[in-house]
Amino acid sequence: MAEQNRIALLIDCDNVSHNAIEGVLEELATHGMVNVRHAHGDWKSPSLSGWVERLHPHAIRPIQQFAYTRGKNATDASMIIDAMDLLYSNRIDAFALMTSDSDFTPLVLRILESGLTVFGFGEKKTPLPFVDACSTFIYTENLVADKEDKPDSPQKSAKKSRNELRQDAGLVKLLRTAVEQSSDDDGWAHMSRVAHYISNNSSFSSINYGYRKLGDLIRASELFEIEMRGTAMFIRDVRK
Repeated sequence: MAEQNRIALLIDCDNVSHNAIEGVLEELATHGMVNVRHAHGDWKSPSLSGWVERLHPHAIRPIQQFAYTRGKNATDASMIIDAMDLLYSNRIDAFALMTSDSDFTPLVLRILESGLTVFGFGEKKTPLPFVDACSTFIYTENLVADKEDKPDSPQKSAKKSRNELRQDAGLVKLLRTAVEQSSDDDGWAHMSRVAHYISNNSSFSSINYGYRKLGDLIRASELFEIEMRGTAMFIRDVRK
């Protein structure tokens, strides 16, 4: 059996809700083993009570950071130091940062410079610089478990319709460019090559559109011809 990627999950509890932690861990499990799970925050603060209940069931280690000065976010510095210590340990293959704070953008860029993947998870209020910097970014509202959905809480995003997908100019451009750059002379592109191109050139995740797999989103968009060759999926721009 091939060795699994070792993923370090660092959580900024001051800037992200606890409701999506189960979904985050389930998503990361598809990429490797989350063998480091650190939650940063001032655990004396009542605002972290929801996180306190999630620590033990998910084997998350709390990292205490006192708020020494009012208005200053000491958690950021603590989490950055933690990330750099892990980076220099050479025992981590990828990082997952759960935060909605764009102040971590330089940290993402530094980790990427070392050749490691950075999975980002944050709320829809997360500034675009942080979203775009990550290798892959997923909005946590899309990962909230059904059993935790309440009338006054964010719901799982419904699948975007064909028209909604086609009206997203950025998405359409990304998909068409990926197919064009991955295709053979006849215009057909192997789905795995398309996915590889997208992952290398954007923070895109089909989950943000309500689809677990890129192939399902491709089918729903009806932007491409689809041809199955055995178990392999090939696609071609319908405009060809």
